[in-house]
Amino acid sequence: MDKKLRINLDIVPKHVAVIMDGNGRWAKSKGMNRVFGHKNGLKAVRETLETAGELGVKFVTLYAFSTENWKRPKLEVDALMKLLVNSLKKELPTFQENKIKVNAIGNITSLPKRAQKTLLNVIEKTKENDSMTLTFALSYGSREEIVNTIKNISKKVVNKELEIENIDENIINNHLYTFNLPDVDLMIRTSGEKRISNFLLWQMAYAELYFTNVLWPDFRKEDFYDAIIEYQNRERRFGKTSEQITE
Repeated sequence: MDKKLRINLDIVPKHVAVIMDGNGRWAKSKGMNRVFGHKNGLKAVRETLETAGELGVKFVTLYAFSTENWKRPKLEVDALMKLLVNSLKKELPTFQENKIKVNAIGNITSLPKRAQKTLLNVIEKTKENDSMTLTFALSYGSREEIVNTIKNISKKVVNKELEIENIDENIINNHLYTFNLPDVDLMIRTSGEKRISNFLLWQMAYAELYFTNVLWPDFRKEDFYDAIIEYQNRERRFGKTSEQITE
């Protein structure tokens, strides 16, 4: 049976986050350097977005570059930044054609000036698109995000702009990088690693976690279908009992 036919389009996750892992190992298995793996991972990005769009997923967030990734060899970091710039320029017509709104979270000011300029230009040109919101997590670390959130809220308390008693989940949500995004419903991580690597810790509080052994450059439409099918076969209780869910 066609995997797509097994998917209930009425309960597709609203927000899917992806840790695109395995580029380096994929390249090494082919006797190439890590940059070769990153370049070949672009096809997986395209197929993921295309498939998400077909199924009606409204928000996709890709973990493109973490705060820890700055520790990698300069050659690899420079290549990744160049790849980011070239890919955004190349894919802009596709974003426009498919009405994809581009968004970014993280310490964007730490990116090279050229990367910042290109990213902000694409964000500006796609801001009216409403079919899907594609968020790139760049120079992103969830603990850093939470620390910044605490600092910003604390400043408002000190400046008498906010009462401590009024701080709740909504206040915190509104001070995160992801203030304009819903919580994550499904997180996909490729390459067989089973951890979330400082990614959207607050936003994934009730997300379903899906791990696959497929290396990112090999991730295709069928693999995305597998993740959605697995998601739909799980019971999301949000702290309730099974009986309460079915009532």
